[in-house]
Amino acid sequence: MSTYDAGEFTLEKVREYVWEIPQEGEMRVPARVLASEELLDEISDDLSLQQLKNTTHLPGIQQYALAMPDAHQGYGFPVGGVAGIDAETGVISPGAVGYDINCGVRMLKTNLTYSDIQGREEQLVDALFEAIPSGLGGGGVVQTDVDTLEEVLTRGVEWALDEGYAVEDDLAHCEDEGVRPGADPDAVSKKAKDRGRQQLGSLGSGNHFLEVQRVTDVYREDVAESFGLSEDQIVVLIHCGSRGLGHQVCTDYLRDIEQAHQGLLSQLPDKELAAAPAGSHLAEAYYGAMNAAINFAWVNRQLIMHRTREVFADVFDRDWRDMEMELLYDVAHNIAKKETHTIEGEDRELFVHRKGATRAFPAGHPEIPAAYRDVGQPVIIPGSMGAGSYVLRGGEHSMAETFGSTAHGAGRLMSRTEAKNTYWGEDVQDDLRDQEQIYVKAESGATVAEEAPGVYKDVDEVVRISDELGIGDRVARTFPVCNIKG
Repeated sequence: MSTYDAGEFTLEKVREYVWEIPQEGEMRVPARVLASEELLDEISDDLSLQQLKNTTHLPGIQQYALAMPDAHQGYGFPVGGVAGIDAETGVISPGAVGYDINCGVRMLKTNLTYSDIQGREEQLVDALFEAIPSGLGGGGVVQTDVDTLEEVLTRGVEWALDEGYAVEDDLAHCEDEGVRPGADPDAVSKKAKDRGRQQLGSLGSGNHFLEVQRVTDVYREDVAESFGLSEDQIVVLIHCGSRGLGHQVCTDYLRDIEQAHQGLLSQLPDKELAAAPAGSHLAEAYYGAMNAAINFAWVNRQLIMHRTREVFADVFDRDWRDMEMELLYDVAHNIAKKETHTIEGEDRELFVHRKGATRAFPAGHPEIPAAYRDVGQPVIIPGSMGAGSYVLRGGEHSMAETFGSTAHGAGRLMSRTEAKNTYWGEDVQDDLRDQEQIYVKAESGATVAEEAPGVYKDVDEVVRISDELGIGDRVARTFPVCNIKG
């Protein structure tokens, strides 16, 4: 068996693109990395492998801890990490979910083509930037009182439907139909609610964005047709999460779990993996609060999509329905869901932690919306604002290999500090406009520098590995037209 030398770690090659840190010492399972050697060079350049190995110490973890092809260093648990943990005898870990609970991506289709947009890019990017709140701090499409916010946390996109911000079809094309059962707004602190109340319908900052794109390539014609995608079509990608509310939920429960379960914490190699035993008060409370934050994030993206429809209607002087601005799908990252998976021939309920990873259920899975059940769940993988993004479908091997998961993006190569020291935001904007006809508008040049194309891994390679392994199959590729960010 060939090996890969990553300094402190020697990974054994299980098969093409599958590498393993063998189980030893206190590890409960092996650690697996799904990557080409090119991507493995990048993954091994930070603390991702150490964090992945640390994850194998979590009680109840099943089969192996996994790093997707876009993996990079995170808080405790690597971004691009997946772990299935027994929901009765194991734990749930806020650090293995992350601070931006249900950071996710949705794609909005249109019947416009690239020629309809050309010459109007600046008008469109300016209108979107003005209409959709972005950046740090407050400001949202709607301002809510406490009672309304609790409805959002409980009912998710059903609330948006009742309030006129959604149509029935939007729910049918969202993961979990836009509402996560088991949400408990009482488990969300007042501080978290206060942070979220003024941010409902906002992009936030960092790597979050709204991007108008054109479909450049179709790889699987039959699946693309089922998804309603064709070459030269204009689509809109929205990437954001649960804003300050989700961040505060993670902060609150990390602190409480560290204090209440010090015995368990002392057995783990990294306190950032702080976890609550399944069935404990804090495990139940965190799960309810996390589900509430998931619902908040879905409504957040729904409101941004609603505002996007209004902007397109204004810029192109026609009703959004005439432009067939329909939701393709909304996928969640940074979650720990209770799901049933087959472990050693037996069905077991697991907390599937996906941190910077996307659910990728294959054709026939009962939790896929009826419209896509015969072809597989849509998976949306954004690249950088200077590269393509991809639409995939859940691959036939995903359940056996990755607990029904694949990558969530290109994955960072540089820290934000390093990026700002390397790039000048205005130069990045000018180069994208002049060389690629991509129009970018942001709150500051520093934000653009932090998100420069060179900051990210090669999304083409990330998606190639997913496709080769059969965990997420390429359906179509898109390329940016204009982009707004905080």
